[in-house]
Amino acid sequence: MSLLRSLSSLWTDPPPALAFELSEAGVAMARTGKEPSYDFRPLESGVLSVSPLRDNILDADKLAAAVRSMVPPNGSRKRRDAALILPDSCVRISILDFDHFPTDAKEQLSLVRFRMKKSVPYDVDSAMLSYHAQSAGGNEKKVDVVVAVAPLEIISRYEAPFRAAAIEPGLVTLSALASLELIHEPGTVVVAKLSGRMLTIMVVSSGALRLVRSLELSHPGIPEIASDLYPTFVYTEDNLGVKVEKLLLAGFGEMAAEAKDQFARELNLPVDVIRTATGVAGENSLGLAGYLKSLAA
Repeated sequence: MSLLRSLSSLWTDPPPALAFELSEAGVAMARTGKEPSYDFRPLESGVLSVSPLRDNILDADKLAAAVRSMVPPNGSRKRRDAALILPDSCVRISILDFDHFPTDAKEQLSLVRFRMKKSVPYDVDSAMLSYHAQSAGGNEKKVDVVVAVAPLEIISRYEAPFRAAAIEPGLVTLSALASLELIHEPGTVVVAKLSGRMLTIMVVSSGALRLVRSLELSHPGIPEIASDLYPTFVYTEDNLGVKVEKLLLAGFGEMAAEAKDQFARELNLPVDVIRTATGVAGENSLGLAGYLKSLAA
């Protein structure tokens, strides 16, 4: 199982027939293949409460019932592999910069764990941790490492209803990370991804992830989103040394048109909505859309 893997090679074996994405709003499922199909089961308020620090599953029985209702019949009764895409804010994502990153995997893991120990209020050595090294913004010597870390208990609780339904989560990743497959803009872009009360802001520059922030909104409207979003543009130019060329929106639903006009006017740069082959990506299935696109590629 991995929380973070390069989307260019998610599966060396044939991909699983099923993929699931979880959010506070519900459970989304996709059947992979030449003609993927989607399904969605809404969850009552309070079944899931996303957090990187505490148990997210508040009503395990209702979540398990939703999963069981979606899983297709399995005549062979053998366990089936599936991709499991989790809400962004249930895992801490950090980007660490290194002047030198060792080539030995054990040394890499030890160094990443050491750097993360002061960043999270739990024992990193016993946590679920995965990482991915990438180039550091044109500097050939430096390396940026994208790190995903979460208490093992949080991930295990998300996996439990699927295992009970004879589904093996062969790949576990986050919605924001899976959705990167939908972004192919040149230069530097900021992505604002909204899912219910959760806002994820990412900076992607020349295909590399340079910044990730996941925030809980008190009032998920344009004014609060703008107050959290706008400082990202100043930070990107001042601290990352690159100028943002475009803003991409995802999951804004009925607010999309208004947000697009306002952000374009106030930021004075192009603003667009992330789209998939079937249209505008939904707020509760953006990760699924990215995952399916990676399989098609």
